[in-house]
Amino acid sequence: MRYPIAFLFAFCLTLPAAPAFSSDTVVSGEILDMACYLGRNAKGPSHARCAQTCADHGMPLGVLTSDDKVYLLYPKHGKEEAFDEVKKFAGKKATLTGVVHDRHGILGFEVHQVAKAD
Repeated sequence: MRYPIAFLFAFCLTLPAAPAFSSDTVVSGEILDMACYLGRNAKGPSHARCAQTCADHGMPLGVLTSDDKVYLLYPKHGKEEAFDEVKKFAGKKATLTGVVHDRHGILGFEVHQVAKAD
């Protein structure tokens, strides 16, 4: 069976558009070193010095938000400067701008910007 090109074109116009890319999200919270947080629930001001040492040594980082969500932080490929800046906030509060991803139960956050939290 053959369909006229006009019919196929009209049919394609009725299809839903592809989903748009996620827009930037803003989250605030404590920047965690994930090894100490997961292994020993270490966080807060008493852990700030250790968190900074771990960040300086390349340990994975996360952010703990006020609603008790933890996002694994990672850089945007080709634009790693913002993630490098996050390391300076290990053990402290920060506000992050970026894109949230949820893959098989792991919440990830691609860091685009970081600033000191109010």
